Amino acid sequence: MNMTDPIADLLTHIRNALSARHPKVELPSSKLKVEIAKILKDEGYLSGYKVAEEGRKKVLRINLKYTNAGDPAITRLRRVSRPGRRVYLQYSRIPSVLGGMGHVILTTPQGLMTGSRARKAKLGGEYMVEVC
Repeated sequence: MNMTDPIADLLTHIRNALSARHPKVELPSSKLKVEIAKILKDEGYLSGYKVAEEGRKKVLRINLKYTNAGDPAITRLRRVSRPGRRVYLQYSRIPSVLGGMGHVILTTPQGLMTGSRARKAKLGGEYMVEVC
């Protein structure tokens, strides 16, 4: 399988699993994917994640989160900066998603972080993912 954009692949796996009401999703692991999963868990969008080794390959297992009514915790998950169109922002230009209810994930010189943390640290970066 030709994967030119592993982040878009991760987001699509999560979106598809949520729409099919799966309890978890499994996909090949990478440092960037694990960092995104960590932020999504810290912000309350996922119930957990784990990196497991299957032979020589590392697999990222993500436990999805649903409300008591059975609705997914994530209503929108969108890749903003893509390989064909990179989007970079200064810290003062970091948008607020859903009036502060959603989150932005950026790659900054100090690693991956949410938009609010980047704004506080006065760091700009690549606008990777929008989640709410």
